[in-house]
Parts: sequence; C-alpha cells; structure tokens
Amino acid sequence: MTSKPATQDHWEQVYGSKDSRETSWFEPSPETSLLMIDRTGLIAGSRAIDVGGGASSLVDHLLQRGFEVAVLDIADESLAVARARLGAKAEQVQWIAADITSWQPAAQFDLWHDRAVFHFLTQPAQRRGYVAALEAALRPGGWLAMATFAPDGPERCSGLSVQRWAAPDLARELGAGFELVHSERSLHSTPWGASQAFTWTLFRRTHGVDREAPYR
Repeated sequence: MTSKPATQDHWEQVYGSKDSRETSWFEPSPETSLLMIDRTGLIAGSRAIDVGGGASSLVDHLLQRGFEVAVLDIADESLAVARARLGAKAEQVQWIAADITSWQPAAQFDLWHDRAVFHFLTQPAQRRGYVAALEAALRPGGWLAMATFAPDGPERCSGLSVQRWAAPDLARELGAGFELVHSERSLHSTPWGASQAFTWTLFRRTHGVDREAPYR
C-alpha cells in the first residue's frame, strides 16, 4: 500500500477538524474570482476546472452560468463539503481528489482557476509538476485565473510556509506559453478580521495561438 503525501494528510486533517467557514481562506462569495472570469469572455458550455476548489462556492456560480465544471482538491474531505452543499447538482460536477503536482489530466479545459494553491508550492519540483499539469490540461487559447499571496502577504498559512509572488515573477515561472493579460492586488479579510494581500493574475495560453486573434 502506498502512503499519502504529507500535504494530503495535512489538508484532510484541516477539513476533518474544522468547519470550512472557519478557515482563513473562506469567503462568503467568490467575487474576485468571478470578476476575473468575466474578463475572459467565456460563455455557457465552456469547460472549467477549479484547482484547490475544495469547499469553495465557485462551483455553484459556474454551474449557474452553464459551465461544465471539474473541481480538484488534494483533500477529499473538502470535496465532500461541496458535494453535500450542492445536493443533486453535485452529479453535474467532475470531482477529482488528487495532488496537482503529479496529476495527469485526461481532458482539456477552457479555464483553469486557482485561488491560493500555487503559493503553497515552495519547492521548484512541485512547481514544475504543477506547470506540467497546467500545460496538459489547458487548451491553447484557454485562460488561467490565479491568486497567490502578494509579496507583502502572509509568510505562512494553515501552519505551512508559502511562496509569495508578484505578477511578473509568476509570468516568468509559468514560462513563455502563458501571456499575462491582467493583474491586480486585492485584500482578503479572514473570518476573524485579519487582512491578507493577494496578487491576482489572468493569463492566456498562447502556445500555438495567434496572439492577434480574438478569443471568440
């Protein structure tokens, strides 16, 4: 029997020991995520994957918009929270319990959304695994919406060290196949009132795509 990655044990314990609304990353509504997705121009029928989506309500909003949705998280405990919340609608979602740094996608997506996963990847090998999965899963012309802690954001989260990022550094890390289309700074208020600085970025997958051509 193979053992679980240490990070998987960590996140299973987090979601197994507390209500998702008590976590620092909880937000009542994913407003910034939705604004970033609005910028892509994607329409009903588009395929989206929420990486690290866990118990987030973003999946609810994407279903309302008519998206085909997959939610990936390392902790099945967190996915169970979202499945229970959605009830019968959960059958419309592809639920994936996997470590994104070693995941091998079987299909491609129009949108890859990541709010607060990438900054936990503090080792170069982890980030290379993440980018390999991203390149395999996001079709040419597709969109990447990502949020990480900003350079002045927290140094640790949920007891783990993080890697803080500015938009230009993220662009270099992802490589030439991703064009930075938009970036902004935002402040997230935790359930107990602390303020966390985030870097939000929107990239387009440009490999094999005419950069001058409109998306739709």
